[in-house]
Amino acid sequence: MSSPQPVRGTHDLLPEDFARHNYVRQTARDVAQAFGYAEMATPIFEFTEIFARTMGETSDVVSKEMYSFESRGGESMTLRPEYTAGICRSFISNGLQQIVPFKAFAAGPMFRYERPQKGRQRQFHQIDVECIGAAEAKADIEVIAIGDTILQKLGVRDKCVLEINTLGDTESRQAYRQTLVEYFSDHMSDLSDDSKERLTRNPLRILDSKDKGDRVLVENAPVFTDYLNGFSTDFFAEVLDGLSLLGIDYNLNRRLVRGLDYYTHTAFEFVTDALGAQGALIAGGRYDGLIETLGGKPTPGIGWAGGMERLAMLATEIPAPIRPIAVIPVGEAAEPVAAKITHDLRSRGLSIEMAFKGNVGKRMKRANKLNARAAILIGEDELARNCCMLRNLDAGEQQEVALDDLASALMKLA
Repeated sequence: MSSPQPVRGTHDLLPEDFARHNYVRQTARDVAQAFGYAEMATPIFEFTEIFARTMGETSDVVSKEMYSFESRGGESMTLRPEYTAGICRSFISNGLQQIVPFKAFAAGPMFRYERPQKGRQRQFHQIDVECIGAAEAKADIEVIAIGDTILQKLGVRDKCVLEINTLGDTESRQAYRQTLVEYFSDHMSDLSDDSKERLTRNPLRILDSKDKGDRVLVENAPVFTDYLNGFSTDFFAEVLDGLSLLGIDYNLNRRLVRGLDYYTHTAFEFVTDALGAQGALIAGGRYDGLIETLGGKPTPGIGWAGGMERLAMLATEIPAPIRPIAVIPVGEAAEPVAAKITHDLRSRGLSIEMAFKGNVGKRMKRANKLNARAAILIGEDELARNCCMLRNLDAGEQQEVALDDLASALMKLA
């Protein structure tokens, strides 16, 4: 029998990998908290219609990438492919309209059936920020600033560029949509089959097409900003001015869009080519029509999601693992006392390791392998004097310490 392997597109987070992930998660959590965003979590699966409504029936995620299954009760369920839909559903389900703006941070696994590649898996992890109930441009600025700050803290910001665009309000989108339909209709024979279908349902999604022929047409398509009304132009100007005030550099990308109708105004991505082909580390935008799409009252919102795998690969200065202190009993008589010392020191918050078996030499080798900073040796002589030998493994120095004073001596250990 061949050795068992993980399912394609999934991977084990071994301790070193998990430490990097946890560093990304904790850094993001701390920054979000500083901005007043409280952490929450939604179920790992939802009714399929939650994602079908919010991501669009014709989107690649819904039509090709979702992991859906039928429950025993005959209901269609889907493992979450992203966080926003679940958080917005939770906002409605829990009657959170009374505490707007509702500011949330979340982090956890997502699932999409797509071709595995560097930094992208079928089970992957995201950090997520949502601000629901704030229509002001100040919310856009704040949400982008959170992403910028997280990237700064992770040492990644200089490896990426903030690309930003405006999608305008509903009036602007309708005007642009009509122009776009007319333009692509004139080039129908050159469109891919997927884009021909999108033309009638959601023409803005053609702008996201990866088909080479479609990309040529997109390059010459009308530009959204030419169809913005005065309100949309002023709103975007306020966002850009706010970013400049905070010293957040950006690049205007007039081709950056979000295809679904409930997306409005600001769309942005922090993109990098540090992992090979250009990809987004953080991507988001304003979704003023999303809550209503789910059956709630019209409520503005803006948020973003970031890929933890990619961020973990690029993050610098990951904190070194905590170096433990090794407890080494010398002889069987010292084993019970060493076990009690180990337990007591752990209860004080110290990282303590005691090998389950082996002579002193083997236990010392294990201590060195674990990069222990100190070793506590206790044998029959030390037991008789109610003390131990504390060895500083970095300095190579050793001192006798009374057991009653051991905890304080370890606290002082450099």
